[in-house]
Amino acid sequence: MKAFLVLDDGRIFEGKKYGAAGKTFGEAVFATGMTGYQETLTDPSYHKQVVVMTSPHIGNTGINLEDNESNKFWVAGFVVRNPSPITSNWRASDNLEDELVRQEVVGISNIDTRALTRHLRDRGAMRVGIFSGTELTREEMVVEVRKSNQMTGAFLSEAVSTSTPYVIEAKGQNRFKVVALDLGIKAATPRSFAERGVETVVVPFNSSAAEILALNPDGIFLSNGPGDPASMTQVVEAVRELLASEIPIFGICFGHQILGRALGFETYKLQFGHRGINQPVLDRTTGKVEITAHNHGFAIKAPTEGIFTTVYGRGEVTHVGLNDGVVEGLRLLDKPAFSVQYHPEAAAGPHDSNSIFDQFANTVRSLGVNSA
Repeated sequence: MKAFLVLDDGRIFEGKKYGAAGKTFGEAVFATGMTGYQETLTDPSYHKQVVVMTSPHIGNTGINLEDNESNKFWVAGFVVRNPSPITSNWRASDNLEDELVRQEVVGISNIDTRALTRHLRDRGAMRVGIFSGTELTREEMVVEVRKSNQMTGAFLSEAVSTSTPYVIEAKGQNRFKVVALDLGIKAATPRSFAERGVETVVVPFNSSAAEILALNPDGIFLSNGPGDPASMTQVVEAVRELLASEIPIFGICFGHQILGRALGFETYKLQFGHRGINQPVLDRTTGKVEITAHNHGFAIKAPTEGIFTTVYGRGEVTHVGLNDGVVEGLRLLDKPAFSVQYHPEAAAGPHDSNSIFDQFANTVRSLGVNSA
């Protein structure tokens, strides 16, 4: 069956249906990882995004029961060049296209993803639609895409967050308790805490500071997630209250942007964002370059040189992206709060920066706010 990928600037790519038939809309973004498509599909941060895989051969390892980062596929659509006709992996429980159909993810294959990626790199991320099995003309498809929602201003946390709290137990001795604000949390993050003897209580995105503090946490975690951080005024206000508590705070990706806004910084939309598992980041505190996993379309506008001042004391930018100088990490110097824009939990991706979980655990232990 024919399928069409239609960008809101009018460019159209013709290919074949891949996954479910129908139509879907979202923000067109490209991911540069050669592996890890299952983690990408199940990452809540990709909600309302149509993901273009730059690696041409996708699907050869199928789908398994172990690599999910949530309980469903979150992408709005999926774009590949050459889907694998066979599944060949000892862990596979199903093939990729069958699972895309089952989860009603509309996709397209057999298009020039290199040309599409270069177009998005040059023109920026934009609205897109995928159409298959419809009778719409090309002009009508473009009109529909231009009527769809943009990512700027998007409030998406409610769709991806848990509605009720739940607990991920620590492995071995329970050393601390961390309360994680679920803005679209990945499974790998509580797992990384658990491996360090940390119990994680995951709470809804709209939990108040009082509700979080009532759980007597030793640390507070601000998770990754989708949407525009400028839309998260309620969460930002809650984080400002939490900063006054002296309890250690750690944020990743969207949580990093939320912390930045709580400190008084603005966020802005990147031209095409960072998505993939091969992004170089400089840790200015050690001088070490780490290859990291990324998935973000927004960034913090903070001074990258010297010490900055906030109402919560002094702070500094700790990490910068080496491709474009984007702020990839910051910390307060007078309070136990820090964050990174990239994904140290690395699902999928390299484990260069996984030690930042140890840094957070050591901070919690050294302060011993609520732990015995």
